Amino acid sequence: MFARLISILVLVTVSSSAYARLEILITEGVNSARPIAVVPFKWLGKGKKPQNFSEIVAADLQRSGKFNPLSIEKMPKTPSSSQDVDYAAWTQLGIEAIVMGEVKPDETAPGKYVVTFELLDVLTGNVNMPDFNPVMDKRRNTVTTGQLRQYAHRISDIVYEKLTGERGAFLTRIAYVAVDRASSHPYQLRISDYDGEGEKLVLRSKQPIMSPSWSPDGRKLAYVSFEKRRSQIFIQDLYTQKRELMTSFPNINGSPSWSPDGTKLALVLSKDGQPEIYTFDIKTKALKRLTNNRVIDTEPNWTPDGKSIIFSSERGGRAQIYQVSLTTGKTKRITWEGDINLGGAVTPDGDNLVLVSRHNGNYMIAVQDLESGELRTLTKTQLDESPSIAPNGSMIIYSTVYHGKQGLALVSMDGRFKANIPANNGEVKSPAWSPFLQ
Repeated sequence: MFARLISILVLVTVSSSAYARLEILITEGVNSARPIAVVPFKWLGKGKKPQNFSEIVAADLQRSGKFNPLSIEKMPKTPSSSQDVDYAAWTQLGIEAIVMGEVKPDETAPGKYVVTFELLDVLTGNVNMPDFNPVMDKRRNTVTTGQLRQYAHRISDIVYEKLTGERGAFLTRIAYVAVDRASSHPYQLRISDYDGEGEKLVLRSKQPIMSPSWSPDGRKLAYVSFEKRRSQIFIQDLYTQKRELMTSFPNINGSPSWSPDGTKLALVLSKDGQPEIYTFDIKTKALKRLTNNRVIDTEPNWTPDGKSIIFSSERGGRAQIYQVSLTTGKTKRITWEGDINLGGAVTPDGDNLVLVSRHNGNYMIAVQDLESGELRTLTKTQLDESPSIAPNGSMIIYSTVYHGKQGLALVSMDGRFKANIPANNGEVKSPAWSPFLQ
């Protein structure tokens, strides 16, 4: 199972040189998070440890916005087994849970490693009674050198789920467009692990690339390319690198969005005049027009149940977000607060709408409760756009301006945790968070 997962994560074998490498810089929200300890994993081999598991796991949990890992310098000890833990010492520090483990070479298989880890409940361990087992999870796996970092993310996913009850999203990827105007091919479509590591090139072009969108199985990307000096929509298989032209109608071909079952795209076409919303059957190439209002309709996204599509429209005078039923064809407006609302996406649980909302001239990321209509602004910046939601609904990645350059940023769904993700070189925009890859 884990080997199958890793095959998904290393699916792109194009050049991995990464001029636009991303780095997450946390700006808000750590101090209010739950205290946890990720003890350095004990290395039982010779020479240098092949991967620092504790650093990766601690960084994952911290970036989730829900945990505040204790620094190594403040740890009373650094045990590698639950048998050696002094729970009272950790309780005095206010630590709720401990992650620890060991890494050793696999003596039967050169180039492989045996990784063991435990997740401990400090409060339960401090009770010190036979019926109270502090070990919340304990696992042992054998992985190759190339799988070590991915397995560290897997440990983070397990810990996150055990402590929150929600599925972790650390074994995921992001797609984005990198722009380096000094390059002969300034526009590049790239993917990386959610934390910016393992960056891979998917496509490079002299003309703009826009709107990447992941297929539900995480195997393909749909995107808009202007390489023929006009907009066209392609689907590219990340395993085989084969790509297929989907639409190339006159004028606008834009904003592709995969249906939850992976059989269709929602997209924007202006072949008959104004930009309108269509669905496109990937297999049969059949089109179905959903809007016809002589105004600009754009930015379609499917609801999680696949029964309707939300989109941005100027039919009310200023851009707001509407929802059209695929069964009845009826359309209703779903945003009312703010000067302008656009770029909407429904959270995986179907309860909230993530969007870009303009207030006093500033474009900020916001979330609206779909039942009550209450709108909460999550960011304080001036030019945020293109929000994309983590598959577990915990975080939002979006495009923003950071130190005068276009980059990416993260915000938690409650708005308490924030981080910037600038590129070391060039600019990055149009992020798309992958589905779960396991």
